[in-house]
Amino acid sequence: MTQIALFIRGFQDHPASVNESYFGHMRFALWFAGTLFLAGAAALIHAFVPPLCETTASRKIKALHARIEARH
Repeated sequence: MTQIALFIRGFQDHPASVNESYFGHMRFALWFAGTLFLAGAAALIHAFVPPLCETTASRKIKALHARIEARH
């Protein structure tokens, strides 16, 4: 199988490995990325103003971890 064919097959195989369609997997990955972005923004705010967002980033990351673990 060519490299291109293997790459294209990944568009089906990887989402199927977590029982999702391509678009369902895309939706989850975009939600996950957005949540990580917000956690990063909270950590950045906390870096400059320590009393703000004291636990926001860690709470979001713990919630993301729990969500990923529940999928497997």
